[in-house]
Amino acid sequence: MSAIVILGVAFLVFRSDLIRYSLDPKTPYQTYRPPPAPDYSKRSAWFLLPTNPATPAASEPPADVFFISPTTYAGGHEWNAPIGAPRSDKIFRQVMAPNYAGPFVRIGRIFAPRYRQAGLYSLLTLRDDARDARKFGYVDVAAAFRYWRDNAGAERPFFIVGVEQGGTLAARLLAEEVAPNPALRARLAGAYLIETVVSATHPPLPPCARRDEAGCVAAWASVPESEIDRGRILLARALVWDTNGELQNLEGPALCFNPILGATTDEPAPARMHEGAANATGLEWGARPAFLARQVSARCEEGVLRVSSPKSASLRPSGSWTEQRMSPGFNLFYADLENDARARLAALTAR
Repeated sequence: MSAIVILGVAFLVFRSDLIRYSLDPKTPYQTYRPPPAPDYSKRSAWFLLPTNPATPAASEPPADVFFISPTTYAGGHEWNAPIGAPRSDKIFRQVMAPNYAGPFVRIGRIFAPRYRQAGLYSLLTLRDDARDARKFGYVDVAAAFRYWRDNAGAERPFFIVGVEQGGTLAARLLAEEVAPNPALRARLAGAYLIETVVSATHPPLPPCARRDEAGCVAAWASVPESEIDRGRILLARALVWDTNGELQNLEGPALCFNPILGATTDEPAPARMHEGAANATGLEWGARPAFLARQVSARCEEGVLRVSSPKSASLRPSGSWTEQRMSPGFNLFYADLENDARARLAALTAR
């Protein structure tokens, strides 16, 4: 066997480890100097911001949506992403915004801050450096939320939506900024912590028990139903906030909201109830994607949402090694979330 063939085989065998190593910043976080902080009074500090944040137009939807992006920064040299990193911004515009903020664009004005998010490597290890990088992102998210709170104008209903890393940060935001503030709690239509592990023992707000309920939290982390052990592994590696604002391993059960049913329940949801998935990657911002209904069934089991394999090939993971470890370029519950948010807003308005 030639040396080239041997090297090729070795690369295939150790490819995952080699890529992980290349993403490791290799700098102790104690000596790391994060990139400069964003200034949320400037439009450049936001991925998405309404034209006139302080003066909603009559033509705009009736609520606000504070959206915290999932990971878009692969990393390498930095533990935390510089604001405006070109590759990170491109992934947000082409993949994350249309698939995960898209379901809410007809319900509310979208406020999506750029923040010094932890790089992908921080999500692939439980090292203390990685935990510090993930904690650091909350500094920016909290500052952006306070800017929205103080400058968004009218006392409008609002949603908080966070995906993956953004969902973990949203959980702390709910606990520290919303839960203790009666005025904010009264305006919260709902919080969606998508692909996020949240403690069922100490949730930041009451879990959503039914679809015609406002002011609650809907949190779930999904796994393919065919991968029996993946849910156990996911929960074993999950980090949640303790009362001191530290990220600790999950102890006890996790919340599991079923987007098809609109409830935190173990009841199974058959595919005939599935309202629609969408692959919105690459669509112009605000464009409505084509929905694919009855694609998946889902059931909460032991704290994770077990989802059947989608029928359409457009709803299956693809892309590079790093892209497959970020949030996928499709949303299995796009239409379900859009309708769920509309129902919670109606419930808040009626109340």
